[in-house]
Amino acid sequence: MSYRIEPQRLLTAEFRRIAGLQIDRIMDDLAAARTLPEIKLHDCRKQLKKLRGLLRLLRAANEKLLDAENARYRDMARSLAGGREATALIETVGRLAREFPQEGEGLAGLRKALHLRRARLLHEAAGLDAEIATALESCRQGREVLATLCLPDDSELAGDLLAGGALKTMRRTARALVAASDRGQEDIFHELRKGVKSHWMHLLLLHDFWPRPIRPRRKAVEELGERLGELQDLFVLRGILREEGAKLASREEISLARRLLRRSEKRLRKRCLHEAERLFDKGPPRKAARRLAKNYREEARSDV
Repeated sequence: MSYRIEPQRLLTAEFRRIAGLQIDRIMDDLAAARTLPEIKLHDCRKQLKKLRGLLRLLRAANEKLLDAENARYRDMARSLAGGREATALIETVGRLAREFPQEGEGLAGLRKALHLRRARLLHEAAGLDAEIATALESCRQGREVLATLCLPDDSELAGDLLAGGALKTMRRTARALVAASDRGQEDIFHELRKGVKSHWMHLLLLHDFWPRPIRPRRKAVEELGERLGELQDLFVLRGILREEGAKLASREEISLARRLLRRSEKRLRKRCLHEAERLFDKGPPRKAARRLAKNYREEARSDV
């Protein structure tokens, strides 16, 4: 069972199938996270993002219901983020050490401190089991809510709904790109990343009828999303150094980390903007959306 909408099937049934599949995976990861929190909470958050990508794609069908469910799974992901964010900090310091090998050796103490910090976050909190139990119950409630959603099964209306959702995400991402190029605040790059990740998930969902070629674009969008994630990790690390630096390492080591962070961030910002411009800075993608809707209708009718 795949994360891909099949146009030969009714859209309502496809939505329920994919949403149900994602909720099953989320619940399986949550249950396994009791014994493997570091790995399974990360896997769970990835499945939550894919579920939310589906909800955003179809939002226009029932904005009130889908906004509420998107918020449900957004809040769930946030409640489970502590361990993963702590791991990402360690990985980020490791990337800095590899990027600047001569100076990066001086970050060993900081990396050790971040390992200890992660262990404390993962194991000192008596609330993890309670958070998992709450998330599991919320998944059960969410499944019941999503089972009530009815979508247009007429191929004309369904094609327009899917194309409209994909088009809205691409436009939002293009606007975030313009803002990131002009001003470049951290929160704007975060919005750019969210748009890129949503677009990547839509490419997966709409693979069977997205205008060709799709594979090169999907690969490029996925790689851009990963780089924007690394940039976001740098932003988070900077905040942790500002708030907790004195507890983590010596003044000299924190100063070194900040210098390397600034240099890495400058390179990564430039690369991300260049790649995003190549993917999203080609005018309104209305033509692609029309072709997508047309392809969906033709594929849907081919099985009649």
